[in-house]
Parts: sequence; structure tokens; C-alpha cells
Amino acid sequence: MTAAAPIRGDMATKPAATLAATEMRAVNPYRFRRRLKRLWLYISVLFLISPAILFFFWMASLSLKNEADNTAYPPVFIPYPPTLANFVDVFAKNDFLTYTINSVIVSFTATGLALLLGVPAGYGIAKTKATKAAVLILIARVTPGLSYLIPLFLMFQWLGMLGTLMPLIITHLVITVPIVVWIMIGYFEGLPIDLEEAALVDGCNIWQAFRYVAVPLARPGIIVGMILSFIFSWNNFIFGVVLAGRSTRTLPVAVYNVLTFEQISWGPLAAAALVVTAPVLLLTLLMQKEIVAGLTAGGVKGG
Repeated sequence: MTAAAPIRGDMATKPAATLAATEMRAVNPYRFRRRLKRLWLYISVLFLISPAILFFFWMASLSLKNEADNTAYPPVFIPYPPTLANFVDVFAKNDFLTYTINSVIVSFTATGLALLLGVPAGYGIAKTKATKAAVLILIARVTPGLSYLIPLFLMFQWLGMLGTLMPLIITHLVITVPIVVWIMIGYFEGLPIDLEEAALVDGCNIWQAFRYVAVPLARPGIIVGMILSFIFSWNNFIFGVVLAGRSTRTLPVAVYNVLTFEQISWGPLAAAALVVTAPVLLLTLLMQKEIVAGLTAGGVKGG
């Protein structure tokens, strides 16, 4: 009788252990598939961005090597010792400080004017459901900037404004304003209309409802429009190379001017390219959360 008690204890504990093992076998395949999917996602993302990463690091390597290492065969991938002579050469021989100031003035002014014009325009188009106006904005957005270059060049030549920063600022509005308007149309359409109607009932006019209700709610979309407008304005090349003068060139044009007919100095050229790329890259890395939040929030229609 006393020997039967352990047997009953084993009989009682064995089903519990078997059940736990069965649950583990049921859970493990699910976890394995989930981890496998996540690993496949990381591999796919790495495969897609690897060319850009490789080109960026190759450009950084060129900028930190002397000309002998840049033209050596087999190629020297890691600079030893690294040198900053290429950056010093770029700023000493090409007046890059002036070109940087020009790019800052043009890009910030064009972005600010685009926000000043584009945010109210996007709000008006979204609330009046002006589909035809939205289509025109889309057409202006996808039309290459080169299409506007010749008439704008003739106009500024007739006005005697060539060689100044004002033509660059005005022509960059052709790029920045459609970006801001198109982003804000989608964002304002997704805002709940009840809040604006409540403000109108409380005595606000349409501009007060726009200023105190719609604009604060649209802050993520405004940030996205600002960042994208700045990036496109900063990187623009074609308007600067045609409309700018010797002292009003922007950084992309200055990089082009580093090229010479005698030979290509890869070190200074890569250093100049890094100087142009660094502000945009830092801005994107610092504001990546705002960019993702603004784009995803603007893509969901509500209300």
C-alpha cells in the first residue's frame, strides 16, 4: 500500500510534463518562423542599401587618401595614414565657404517660402476638395525642372537678375512648393473635421481655425515637407549651373567645378562631395523619426 503512493505521484506529474513538452513543441515552430522572417527582412534591407553604403564609404576612403593611393593598383581601400589635406585643398582653392553660405541662404529661404505658401494652399485644396488643383500640383511635382529652365533663364536675363541669388531662390520654389502642397493635401485630408467645425461654432473664422487647430495638428506633416524641400533644394544642380554667377554658386555647382580638363583629382573631388552630402545626411539621421511619423500619419485618411 505504501509503494503505490510514488506511482500515483508519477502518474500525476507525467501528464503535466508531457503537456508542457507538447506546448513547447507547438510554440517553437512559431518562434522559429518569426525569427526566420525577421532575419530575411534584415538580409533584404541590407542587400538593398549595401550599394549606397559601399559607395559612401568608398567616397570617404577617397577623401582621406593622398593622390598616389587613390590611383594605386591594386586599390587601397583603407587609408593609412588618413589625411585631411583634400578637405583643406577644397576650401583653400575653391572658396567653398562662400558656396556653403550661398547654399544655406538659398535652401533655407526657398524652404521657408515654400512652407509659407504651401501649407495654406494644401489646406485650401484639401478642404474644398479641389481635385483639379491637386492634379495640377502633381503635374508640377513630376515635371522635370529642366522644362522650366529656358523660360526662367530668358525672364531673369530680361530683368537683369542673372548672377544673383534671387533667381536661384525663385527657381527653387518650383521644386519646393509642389512638394509641400502635395504632402499637406494628403495630411489635411486625414485630419478629423470635427475639431475645425467645433472651432467655427465657437466663433472662429476659417483662418483662425486653420491657425489654431489645423496647423498644430499638422505639425508632423509640416516637418516632413520642410525636410524634403530642404533636401531637394540643397541638392539641386541644374538651376545653379545656369543661373548662378561666379560668386553665387551653390555647393553642387562647386563640386562640378572641382573637375578639370587636365586630370581628375579624386581626393579633392570626394572631399567636396562629402561636404555637400554631410548636412543632408545629418539632417535625415536626426529627423528620421519625424519623417516616418509624418509620412505614415499623412497616408491614413480619417474623419
